Amino acid sequence: MTKLEIKGDWNIIKGSLKQKWAHLTDDDLQLIDGQQDELLGRIQKRTGQSREAVEAAIKEYSAALSA
Repeated sequence: MTKLEIKGDWNIIKGSLKQKWAHLTDDDLQLIDGQQDELLGRIQKRTGQSREAVEAAIKEYSAALSA
């Protein structure tokens, strides 16, 4: 997953992630350049999901925006 893929329509993806995992906060979903691994780890920690599941969810929402 590249930085551009994650940055893509981030606000829309953020909203989708918050709908999927309601206990995520805006602070959890802050995207800071060069810290995508930290972001994925933070989501993983808060949701209890595997890194692969988190990446798959982000890719799924990103692909839906492209369609």
